[in-house]
Order: sequence, then structure tokens, then C-alpha cells
Amino acid sequence: MPELNRFAATDDNSLIAADLLAHGGVIVEGLLDSGQLAQLNEEFDPLLAAADPAIAHLNPVLDAFFGKRVRHVTGLAGKSRLFADQVMCHPLYMALCEQILGPNCADYRLNLGHLMDRGSGSERQWPHRDQDVWIHLPAPKPEVQVASIVALVDFTRDNGATCVVPGSHRWEYGRQPEEEEFAYAEMPAGSAVIYLGSTIHAGGTNSTQDWRRGIHLSYCLGWLRTEENNVLACPPEFARQLSLRAQQLLGYGVHDAIDDMGGYLGMVDMRQPTDLLREGKL
Repeated sequence: MPELNRFAATDDNSLIAADLLAHGGVIVEGLLDSGQLAQLNEEFDPLLAAADPAIAHLNPVLDAFFGKRVRHVTGLAGKSRLFADQVMCHPLYMALCEQILGPNCADYRLNLGHLMDRGSGSERQWPHRDQDVWIHLPAPKPEVQVASIVALVDFTRDNGATCVVPGSHRWEYGRQPEEEEFAYAEMPAGSAVIYLGSTIHAGGTNSTQDWRRGIHLSYCLGWLRTEENNVLACPPEFARQLSLRAQQLLGYGVHDAIDDMGGYLGMVDMRQPTDLLREGKL
């Protein structure tokens, strides 16, 4: 059975990016320290306690995809400053996005920040590519998304560790993985499995009695519509408290490609929304 290569969060980000592009996924240990991990779990405990695992999703297909044993907390940047400023803006994520997404956009964006708590009996998702939210992109195509699952508890194969198919980012569409082609992202709390939007993966089956808690966050090219409406999920009154980089990632920054003979996306009154936030006009 294949395994994903492992790195420390302090390793050279260019080596991590190269391995990610070569194999489609990596595991990075030590992304979050014990203090960050404890604070995030404390912040999320009451939100998860209030979450209904049997929620009706926006489309019945998602009911089948997620099942009725997964608790969701979405729009994390609008609920946790720690997530917004320290996880979403983590220097490693920024470096990987700059190297992988940066060549094809003026700036990248947060696609979504989504906590998923997989309960006992939750079944494996069907294998999928996250970039397919933008429909099958024709070849040749750039990488359009960098995605990640951050473990807030230890991930094991038994409790539903994310399973990734190394090399599948280079497969033709339609090819389905065999069971022996899956690598299981078993890793300690505070680690992250990072994969490309073009890589086949799935949330695993939880056959234990415990909840498997992880943050799904992903970034995309800045000129794509994001999966989550981050400006509504993190409205101005909350976004105003965040760092400038966090505001930009959430969509309050203009995607300004004018210097490259392109256009601009996301302005308000012909200005940067981040400036309007700072001036109290938004």
C-alpha cells in the first residue's frame, strides 16, 4: 500500500511544494503547536455540540456524499480569529499557494474553511477531486486548487483518516482507483495532509466509537468563484478585526491583474474593499 511522504512544518517549503506537485499529496507534521490545537478545540467544542449531523444539505447528492454521521461547522474564518489569522494565513500554506497557484493568478483566495467531525459509523466518501466543483477542466490545465485537512485529533485508519491516491493528479478522467492505490493519512493531531485539487481522495470510514475532527481548508486561483461565500460567512464587522492578509484571502481584496495586462475583480466604488474596511466605510 502506498504512503505519502512526510515533512516537518519547518522543512524547506520549496521541497514540500516539489513533492506535492510530483505525488499529488504530502503529510506535514507540526503545522499547529499544542497551544493552537487546544484553543481551536476549545473554540469549536460548543459549535460542534450544536451541529446536527443529520442536516439537510443544499443538494440531496451532498446528503449521500457526507452521510448523516458527520457534524459540520462552516465559515470558520468568521467564527475564529485564531483560524483566520494563524491557520488560514499559515506561512507554509502561503508559500505553497504562491508556488503552485501564484503563476496563474494575481492572487489566490480561500476557497473554504470547513470543520468536519466524522462520527462513529460514518462511511468513506466516494473518491473525488476537489477541483471538480468547477466542472472537469480541459487539459492542458494549471493546478487551480491547493487543499488540506488539518487533524485536530490523532488521525488513524480506523477513525476515518483521509485517504489519498498518490499520482492520481496525472490520471486521465474516468480512471477509478483500486483499493491498494489508497494511502491513508495517519498522523498526530496538529498535522495536515495537503493535496492538489486534481488529486483523488476521500474521507475515510470511522469504525471506532470516537469522533474524528479535522479542518478542511483549501485555496484556489483568485479569479475563480469560491465554493464558500466567504464575504457573507465573514461579514465586514468581523473581517475588520482580522489581518490584511486574512481579509485579502477572504475576498475583500481586489484580484488586480492590470500589471499583467489583465483586469480587476471584486472592487467596490472603484476601490479596494480592504481600504474601505480600514476606513470604516464597509
